[in-house]
Amino acid sequence: MAIVNDDTSSPRGDGHADAAVEPLHYLVSTERELRSQSVHRLQLGLFGMCAVLLIVALANVIMDRAQTIDADDPNAQVIAADADETDPVVDPLADAGVVPAADPTQEAGTAAPVKK
Repeated sequence: MAIVNDDTSSPRGDGHADAAVEPLHYLVSTERELRSQSVHRLQLGLFGMCAVLLIVALANVIMDRAQTIDADDPNAQVIAADADETDPVVDPLADAGVVPAADPTQEAGTAAPVKK
């Protein structure tokens, strides 16, 4: 980055064509700034490690709970008993013999014969 001296004017009128550019010199950081930067990096690293540890612990708890759920859940039986009976799928094109039946267990004799 350069400091631009705006005292000179250019023929174009923007003030940058004939401007003298003064370079900025690198400033060495003090011991206090270096220590502050290293402490900041250490804090960020520890915070990141703690965040990853908490996420892994939460995933472990979720997986343990999922494995302890009983496969023969008594609530599933109640839900199944309360469910409405579903009507069999009616496929008029398959009954007419135009297309094959969607249900492979359907007998061939149940379809209506095709009239020619």
